[in-house]
Amino acid sequence: MDEMVFRSEDVCAADRFDYWSELLGRTHAPMELRSDHADDFRASQRVLDLGAITVWTHTFQPLVFRRTPKLIRQSDPETYHLSLVVRGSGVSVWRHRETEYKPYDLFINSSSLLNDVYSTGDPVQSVALEVPKALLPLPRDVAGRIVGAPVSAREGMGALLAQFLTQLIADPAAYQPCDRPRLAAVVIPLVAALFAHLLEADDCLPPETRQRALALHIQAFIREHLHDPHLTPSAIAAEHHISTSYLHRLFQDEDATVAAWIRRLRLEAARRDLTDPALRTIPIHAIAARWGYPRAAEFSRAYRAAYGTTPSDHRHQALQPRE
Repeated sequence: MDEMVFRSEDVCAADRFDYWSELLGRTHAPMELRSDHADDFRASQRVLDLGAITVWTHTFQPLVFRRTPKLIRQSDPETYHLSLVVRGSGVSVWRHRETEYKPYDLFINSSSLLNDVYSTGDPVQSVALEVPKALLPLPRDVAGRIVGAPVSAREGMGALLAQFLTQLIADPAAYQPCDRPRLAAVVIPLVAALFAHLLEADDCLPPETRQRALALHIQAFIREHLHDPHLTPSAIAAEHHISTSYLHRLFQDEDATVAAWIRRLRLEAARRDLTDPALRTIPIHAIAARWGYPRAAEFSRAYRAAYGTTPSDHRHQALQPRE
């Protein structure tokens, strides 16, 4: 997989700090930066583009980052920012919380919230992830509870996400460009499960917030078990010790019923595989079974209903040579 590499040393010493400020504004969000090393700032960044999601690792000298009201009005990409601290430490300050960070902590932030981040250590190193809020819709009061929540990357849900990020950034050449949507499809459930875990851990949350946390947890569970042909609303409800009617109420804010949501995710995944040149030798029935359709006829009917064509015709059209 291709990656973009940026180094402050690519420009002359007098321009390095401004260059780095502009770069962070493009890859994250505009920020005010301050540093005692601004006269000859040293930093580097590697960026992996997974489509809607961006992963990067960067190393830099101590900085102070600020997101001000003016900068938020100027540009808000509406993203959640998660950063695994590898080296160095820091303190982040929001209106509602102040949190200290050390190596192997996960830092969670929002591009929409005012904050000051003070990083220490020479150099500071982290692996970061940007996820659009539209992929993880949360009410405003819930987002505030997640941002700044202390999360250890040494155990539990934090460790799962950290392991994935470090493995991905360690050897991006092991992945092909066509792997981008698959990697994004792995990241989103991991982040959703982490957020749900953080919300469920707060016994003081109001009922509607706990309900949203449970919905996120169930959605992550569904994404992880799409291959299971027995993934039905009743099975999902039993797994989470709730009634089927309550499960359907949890999905009232979604644009589809539980069964329709599962079907859409399965068909989208199968469609990606069918149009992937690297998988052109995999039989259609094998791809269907991979995504929870053990019966080829059922898969073909569902595919035609969703996309207006058969799986074989769609694959042939997508993979035929083009001039």
